[in-house]
Amino acid sequence: MSLKIIKAEGLPLRVEEKDLEEIFGAERFSADMIGSLLPPGVVTGLAWTPVGGDILFIESAQMPGKGNLLLTGQLGEVMQESAKIALTLLKSRLPLLDPLLDFAKKDIHVHVPAGAIPKDGPSAGITMLTSMASMLLNKPVDPKIAMTGEISLRGSVMPVGGIKEKVIAAHRAGVQEILLCKRNEKDLKEIPEDIRKDLRFHFVEDVNEVLKITLGLDVPKWDQVQLPPPSPLSPTDAGT
Repeated sequence: MSLKIIKAEGLPLRVEEKDLEEIFGAERFSADMIGSLLPPGVVTGLAWTPVGGDILFIESAQMPGKGNLLLTGQLGEVMQESAKIALTLLKSRLPLLDPLLDFAKKDIHVHVPAGAIPKDGPSAGITMLTSMASMLLNKPVDPKIAMTGEISLRGSVMPVGGIKEKVIAAHRAGVQEILLCKRNEKDLKEIPEDIRKDLRFHFVEDVNEVLKITLGLDVPKWDQVQLPPPSPLSPTDAGT
């Protein structure tokens, strides 16, 4: 390119997109883009990094086993705890929809690719939960739906940080819908209007809402579940 500039002899020199590789060298980094279809168990999540937001794909698989949970992808303690909470929530909810699900006879493996990069932080709870539910029920999730949010053991969806960076990254990758905690709605004011108008936002407060939007599941609320009546106390239990 330097030689072209020297030989231009003062004439305008037009630099086009096809010239960039010659000028800067081969592309070193490329942004992930959303594909047209993901298999069951693979879900689009959103992450914050020191250099901005990014999308990540959380993958789940199952195999015959004894109820163990395997986590890979250099996950820190917070993300490991999120995965355990997600599995506990699914164990308490999915049998209401499919009584034949037997968690005691299968092992579940959750993986976050780019294993050489350490990952941690309270933001992937609903993504892990959706990934495992998708895998267990063999129902794919639309890859153009991305999400970020933490979960509690009672099923509440909790707010997270980095919303501006995550939403911009989602828009850049071709995401069309985003799930956020209801309490993160106020953070949309920081996002440029031209990006907000291209996206559809779902603000959720409970994991049942997450499963409804992503997988079309109607999980009964706890006050709608018919619990069996307590068994009568035996004389020993009654202390007689």
